[in-house]
Amino acid sequence: MPLLDLFWAMLWFFLFFVWIWLLITLFADIFRSEDLSGWGKAGWTIFIVVLPWLGVLIYLIARGKSMTERAMKQAADQEKAMRSYVQEVSSSSSSVADEIGKLAALRDQGVLTAEEFNAQKAALLG
Repeated sequence: MPLLDLFWAMLWFFLFFVWIWLLITLFADIFRSEDLSGWGKAGWTIFIVVLPWLGVLIYLIARGKSMTERAMKQAADQEKAMRSYVQEVSSSSSSVADEIGKLAALRDQGVLTAEEFNAQKAALLG
């Protein structure tokens, strides 16, 4: 196989996967869109399936800006959810040092003996 044929085969292979990725992105945007009715979603889907090149081009021209806005909103929502999850997990769990401090306070109050304190501390550390 000549080198130029290999280059063209690789180019077409790459373009095929770019086309598949573009279709998946557009269909995901169509079905994720809250401002389209069910009939609107069905219409865009049929249009893209029946006339793929023209449908994709018109969709990107007509709804490209709102497509970007939806993607940015989704990214912001995911970031917000991630931050709230991290804050929830980090604030709700106490560290080993906090637990040892609580045990030391119980020992100082006379609730725990020194042996019980050492046993609990060893269990926390090991």
